[in-house]
Amino acid sequence: MAGKMEEFRGKSQEELQGVIYSLKRELFNLRFQQAAGELQNVARFREVRKDIARAKTALKQLSLQKKAA
Repeated sequence: MAGKMEEFRGKSQEELQGVIYSLKRELFNLRFQQAAGELQNVARFREVRKDIARAKTALKQLSLQKKAA
């Protein structure tokens, strides 16, 4: 888990917003696949939701660092 968080911490604010956008699109697509009965990897839901939370946390930490500086 720490490896993924470090991956997000190395990104800029714009990059993090892009990552969050793409993860939310993926989550949306997963929901459609599930509704259509085509979803193969159900565990991917949890992974994507946690990655969104990690990216949002890194974004918040970045904004707090900029305010403190």
